[in-house]
Amino acid sequence: MAGIYLHIPFCKKACFYCDFHFSTSVKYRQEVIQAMHSELELQKGHLAGAPIETIYFGGGTPSILSSSEIQKFIDHISALHWVSASAEITLEANPDDLDEQQVRALRQTSINRFSIGVQSFYEEDLRWMNRAHTASEADGAVKRVQDAGFENITLDLIYGYPLLSDQKWASNIAKVIELGVPHLSAYAMTVEHRTALAHFIKKGKQPDMDDHQSSSQFLALIAALTERGFDHYEISNFAKPGFYSRHNTSYWKGVSYLGIGPSAHSFNGTERRWNIANNARYMESLSKGLIAAERETLTRKDRVNEYIMTSLRTMWGMDLLKIEKEFGHHYRLQVEHQLEEFAKKGWLDIADNIVTLSLQGKLFADHIAASLFTEEE
Repeated sequence: MAGIYLHIPFCKKACFYCDFHFSTSVKYRQEVIQAMHSELELQKGHLAGAPIETIYFGGGTPSILSSSEIQKFIDHISALHWVSASAEITLEANPDDLDEQQVRALRQTSINRFSIGVQSFYEEDLRWMNRAHTASEADGAVKRVQDAGFENITLDLIYGYPLLSDQKWASNIAKVIELGVPHLSAYAMTVEHRTALAHFIKKGKQPDMDDHQSSSQFLALIAALTERGFDHYEISNFAKPGFYSRHNTSYWKGVSYLGIGPSAHSFNGTERRWNIANNARYMESLSKGLIAAERETLTRKDRVNEYIMTSLRTMWGMDLLKIEKEFGHHYRLQVEHQLEEFAKKGWLDIADNIVTLSLQGKLFADHIAASLFTEEE
């Protein structure tokens, strides 16, 4: 099995915290779209005939595309690959794009899952983030998608920023539960280099993020959703049984995927490739039948460390037998030696050769994974 990711590099506005690749100018929209179709042709052998189980429209803001443009991509992929009849096909969407006419049009496409970028149900928070939508549009968009018959819906929320009191955060979580969506992705606000938010903080116009606030709100989120029957199946993701993101789960489990579009990443098990994050140069290279991208062949050490990092983030955990079988006994011994420190702190649970993070350990997931990394080939 394999997945295909399409990066649509356009947004109406630049959110102050975002460091993804996008352009607020859509002047060359059609040219970028055509270049992406050309890349699909050039990359048709990348997945070596593996059946496509997931297609994901990300960005940027892919809901800027028309329903016909979206379906054209799906049809082109289907012409080049064997796409499973039960494939999960996700569209990331901003609430302001999901008016009644657009939702009705999307119902006629093969899209069967929505990822709606709500971020907050509070107007002042959305303005602080420089989001393009309003709080009422967020609420209305979710309900319109549901009314159109879509059941597989996930929302994005952000926590751990100065405006978000614990009371407001609890209200945002309660709103998700009230809306009855089966999946939530929630992320702590991080200050990325070269973003507007980083500039504001450096100039003293905004306070920095508070780690204690982020930790407290993360734990409150876990408690509220698990009590309501959500599985905390990855650090930032919660779902009712049967509604896990198949596309993202494939990333965490090391399944091959093809990335199409400026800045898109691809992985085939042993090599990573990432396209240039520049629309003009991306289009120019495709016009010559070339793909402007960098490549990295993963060493055994790279693959071990990547497995440690991704597996520990999930409820399925890190399999010590898998490390021994796929990478070698000495790698398992190294990891086991490092595990002792965190097990004593109560940050890890170890059972039947499976290592998972405890509730407290989830607060230190990145630190734990980095400490387990090996430096040896």
